[in-house]
Formats: sequence, structure tokens, C-alpha cells
Amino acid sequence: MTATAILNDESFMRQAINEAKYAYEKDEVPIGAVVVCQNRIIARAHNLTETLNDVTAHAEMQAITAAANVLGGKYLIDCTLYVTVEPCPMCAGALGWSQITRIVYGAADHKKGYSMISPKSLHPKTTIVSGVLEKECAQLMQDFFKSKRDRRPF
Repeated sequence: MTATAILNDESFMRQAINEAKYAYEKDEVPIGAVVVCQNRIIARAHNLTETLNDVTAHAEMQAITAAANVLGGKYLIDCTLYVTVEPCPMCAGALGWSQITRIVYGAADHKKGYSMISPKSLHPKTTIVSGVLEKECAQLMQDFFKSKRDRRPF
């Protein structure tokens, strides 16, 4: 991977982190996503499961729908998804059906990530890059869940 590609990945992941921060402010699990096509962000999203009272309203699902609307079709060929946390099996399945070309994620999800539960759910041609700005992405999640624990009544 070239230095320019690494810088682009970090730059776009910072945009996904901004989305995750919006989720955090709304008391949503802080996961953010952006979809990039031809080096341009075509969709931005963050978790909305609490806001919409919908267990499927993950950042990736919101981003897939928004990007498909921009492109005017259901396939995200020649697109890259940047997401702060490894997709879950549900999102990986949807990403597989979308035929997205590339997925870049920050922090791994060792409990519910697709790679642990359903590693073959992505399209066979999809390439994966993991660990981009991993510490920042993981820190948001740790801070969020720590704040939840700190707010619990004893």
C-alpha cells in the first residue's frame, strides 16, 4: 500500500470517527461510517438504533442505503466503506450483497465481529483493511461503555 493510500485511508477514517462522535452525543453506540466512491464521500452515517428504535439501524446499514440512493443502484462496486468498528454479521451480509469493493475498519470486534462469526459473509472480491486509526476507534467505544457503567445506579 502506498503512502498516499494510507493517508487517504486515515483521512476518510477520521470522517467516520466524526460520525461516531455524533452517535456518542446522541447516546448511541459510537460507530460511524462513510462510503467513498472515486475519492469522494457519497454517504455518511452513524448508529441510530436507539433513535429509530430499530435493531437494524447500524451505521453500515444506514451508509449502504444512503450510498445506493446516491448511485441510483443497489451495488457499491468501486466503493470503499470506512467504519470505526468491524462490521457485525448482519452488516457484513448486507455489504456482501452490495458487492462493495473494499472495507476499511478501525477497531476489531472480538465478540460480535463478522470475522469471528461469519467470515464468508462478504463478497469474495471484497478486500479488507483493518486497524486504521484503531486506537482512536477503540477508545470511543471504551469511553462510551465506561460512561454507561458509571451511570448505573447501585
